[in-house]
Amino acid sequence: MARLDGKVALVTGGSRGIGEAVALRLAEEGADVALTYLGSAERAEAVAAKITGMGRRGWAVRADSADPREVRAVVEAVAERFGRLDILVNNAGVGVLGPIGEIGLEDVDRVLEVNVRAPFLYAQAASAHLAEGGRIITIGSCVAQRIAFPGVTLYGASKAAMVGLTKGLARELGPRGITANVIHPGPIDTEMNPADGPGAEFQRDLTALGAFGRGADIAATVAHLAGEDGRYITGAEIAVDGGVAA
Repeated sequence: MARLDGKVALVTGGSRGIGEAVALRLAEEGADVALTYLGSAERAEAVAAKITGMGRRGWAVRADSADPREVRAVVEAVAERFGRLDILVNNAGVGVLGPIGEIGLEDVDRVLEVNVRAPFLYAQAASAHLAEGGRIITIGSCVAQRIAFPGVTLYGASKAAMVGLTKGLARELGPRGITANVIHPGPIDTEMNPADGPGAEFQRDLTALGAFGRGADIAATVAHLAGEDGRYITGAEIAVDGGVAA
């Protein structure tokens, strides 16, 4: 018996990168998985098809995390379609990098809407459905713990906010047997940030291991927290960053 048999997970931004790796790992562990996407229906449907191919229920649903109505609606839709919700993975995010003087108000609004407001609203909506043993797992960033270079003030602020969100959720939902944790990835080899792309060597040098991580590294930690083995971990910041924060 897989450790997440009978569980239902919602992974935001699950059509590629870390989100895709997480969605597939949760399905491998036995969960039915719904994943949100914004831009590429084809990519998202392909991930859902892989989940279905594992014998699990997979569902790709379009939702703009910048729209509060869509955030709330997708949680209700998942709970209705699958009959329950056990695991929320707040993964969807955007990054706007650059000197603080060059960051426009539209950029500020977009980053805070998607990276801060949406995870709060997803957690708020999910909390109405999560029962004892429920899990809220948020993907933060190594820059929430240590700003090692300039140009990430806005992004870093948005990810640092996930620490406060997680600790608040842990205290508020703990009496109901629901845990909340945040994972801080370091440089992860994805389409958006390839290990052979511009700036990769600089990022690699920030790590103690001298290497990029993989989406599977983050997914493995999510799977641990989502299962029974994670029952006594809550309010925690877990660095999966190759030693960036060391």
